[in-house]
Formats: sequence, C-alpha cells, structure tokens
Amino acid sequence: MRGQKLFVRPIESEDTPALRRFFAAYANSRAIPTCGLVGKLVGELVAVMAIDISGPREILIESLIVAPEYRRKRVGRVMLAELEALGARMERDRLVVVPSAEARGFLEKSGFVDDGTRMVRRVRR
Repeated sequence: MRGQKLFVRPIESEDTPALRRFFAAYANSRAIPTCGLVGKLVGELVAVMAIDISGPREILIESLIVAPEYRRKRVGRVMLAELEALGARMERDRLVVVPSAEARGFLEKSGFVDDGTRMVRRVRR
C-alpha cells in the first residue's frame, strides 16, 4: 500500500454487487450494510465499515472489515480517521463500538478506551 492512497467514501446503492462479493469472500455475515463507508485502493474494494448514526451524539460502528491482505497496512486506521472527520462535521461527540475479542487490541491502539461493554473514542473537532 506504500505510495498508494486509500479512497474512502460513503456506501452508495451502486456498491451492492461489489459489497456482496466482498462479504462473501471476507465476512461471516451476509447482511450488506446500507449505511457506512467503503475503502478502495486502485479501484478495488479493500475495506467496509458499517455504521449507525441514529444516536444524537455518537456514531456506532457496527463492523469494520478489512481484506486480510491489507491488514496491518493502516487501512483500518484510515477508515477510522475518515469516520472521525465525518463525525466532526455531523457534530457528534464520540465513536462507539462493541468490540470482538480480536478487535480489542486494534481499537486500543486506535485511541478507543473501555466504557463498560463498549469502547469509545472522542471525536476531535
């Protein structure tokens, strides 16, 4: 990924076929998100983040899936940074996630702290 820029944008209805292929290859769930962000590298879908923005002051991260060959290459961190920027524009105070056991280390390194059963990261404005 060195020297290449990850292009992150909101999920659009035209993404459904690519999302189906991505989820079939990399996710246990077949539920295709309708609200979230996609990350593309040289036109290839490499990451998907499903979010819920129904809360008044927070954005709930439902899932963040990065293709295995792109893990540990800052793709997840770039996706979180883009979500934080979106949260600031939407005047949200925090990003919230209910972590899986394998995601906890990544989330801690990305600035999330424990808050009961959830992990929270403040949105910087």
